[in-house]
Amino acid sequence: MTDLPTFIAGLPKVELHVHHVGSASPRIVAELAARHEGRSPVPADPAALADYFAFRDFAHFIEVYLSVVDLIRDPEDVWILTHEVARELARQQVRYAELTVTPYSHVHRGIPAPAFCEAIEDARKRAEADFGIELRWCFDIPGEAGLPAAEETLRICLEERPDGLVSFGLGGPEIGVPRPQFKPYFDQARAAGLRSVPHAGETTGPQTVWDALRDLGAERIGHGISAADDPQLLAYLAERQIALEVCPTSNVRTRAVARIEDHPLPRLVAAGVLVTINSDDPPMFGTTLNDEYAVAARLLGVGPDGLAALARNAVTASFLDPTAKQRLAGEIDAYLATAPR
Repeated sequence: MTDLPTFIAGLPKVELHVHHVGSASPRIVAELAARHEGRSPVPADPAALADYFAFRDFAHFIEVYLSVVDLIRDPEDVWILTHEVARELARQQVRYAELTVTPYSHVHRGIPAPAFCEAIEDARKRAEADFGIELRWCFDIPGEAGLPAAEETLRICLEERPDGLVSFGLGGPEIGVPRPQFKPYFDQARAAGLRSVPHAGETTGPQTVWDALRDLGAERIGHGISAADDPQLLAYLAERQIALEVCPTSNVRTRAVARIEDHPLPRLVAAGVLVTINSDDPPMFGTTLNDEYAVAARLLGVGPDGLAALARNAVTASFLDPTAKQRLAGEIDAYLATAPR
């Protein structure tokens, strides 16, 4: 019988929904907290972070997340964080990741946009040399900061346009943050060649996903799990192969889903939706991408073949060029063929 944890650990992967600051390891968060001790509520003791990251609900998660953002004070912090995130992803056999980055949060706190972009780009290139992982960026609007943040995020995208930038997103809370108001910004980003990947349908219903599709031209949906409640939407997503970036443990930890047993992942897959498995904010949620694949295996009742199919889904849904997609899919197939059974 196949040892699934061992199989998952070696499986080549693509990560499409993982947040830059939300991927900071407890060690890095604690080091940053120690540097800014007395000016931040974040504990400087890694052991205390588990309790600090116990979220009451999504609003509390946003509050805690922003307190960690406050620890990123200068370009050196940005570089260290980015390089460490790449190290952790590569350790899990992630070959390619589209990291969701929120430049507005850092520029608003005093890091100049050119310096911020220079730091993440330098770390990206160094990570590829050090760890063999390719990173690309989704610059997202923090929805809680409203239209001024949308305007500034778009400006940074268009004026700085770092080489790794591939897409334009929208994160933060969904409740009270209607997707249609961001249409002009997504229109401009798409006209400039950026792909559209907003969050929608995590803590709100299917209508938010429809809004993201119709008003924001979404090519992938961050989360999108409430689509399971709308048969017409499921059919639409399946027919057009618009991928959902599903993050099971995250949905439970933010109380978007009551229990992991209630997660709609099986219904999404059964409907033929192109589903990818992702980790969101892994240290904050006490998970890893490998753990999420294990959760998906349990929810879907699949073994190596099903897990490899999920890994290929992420390749298909990525913004890699066709040659790179073929190469990565071939690596997954070769691993599946040679893995012990």
